[in-house]
Amino acid sequence: MKRRVTAILIACFFATPALAGEPIDPDRIASATSGDWDGDGDTDLAMLVRPGPEDGSAKNAIYILFNEPLSGSMQVKTLASDKVEGDFIHVGNEATISTLQNGSILVTTRNGAEGQRHYEQKLTLAYRNFQFVVAGYTFTRSDDNGVENFMSCDLNVLTGKGKRDGTAFAVAPQFATIEDWNDDMGTAACNR
Repeated sequence: MKRRVTAILIACFFATPALAGEPIDPDRIASATSGDWDGDGDTDLAMLVRPGPEDGSAKNAIYILFNEPLSGSMQVKTLASDKVEGDFIHVGNEATISTLQNGSILVTTRNGAEGQRHYEQKLTLAYRNFQFVVAGYTFTRSDDNGVENFMSCDLNVLTGKGKRDGTAFAVAPQFATIEDWNDDMGTAACNR
């Protein structure tokens, strides 16, 4: 599996321009995973890509590329810029992208640095109606000692049903593509 992802990444660097027409700089790729999200039997690729030096305080981008065997390349299906926290500079501040067993994509960000408020946020991305939507939003927060100011929220964005600190709640369901998603949408639902 590791060899397959490496081969896909190499093909991506040389064959796939970003939507703006520029190649993806391999030094900016922070995390990558593979899966068959469109169900065509070919291995696709998802990556977290750090912003370039010219992007200032922008967050990391999510790139999702589909394998196009007829053209012999990976093509950008989704590019969600300025979406994911994680500066990869400070200890404990990290972001990863992975593939879930059900075929969805999981984007996890966390801050576990000593002496700071710890948090972990998870976005579950699902391929629906030929686009990637945020299907799930999970957020947990606690102080460094793990006792004071604890909060947890797990929300199925597509159904609007969730649990906040173990208590069930419901909000209006949403069908938000990852390009349109804003973390404030999840925070607002969890803080009602």
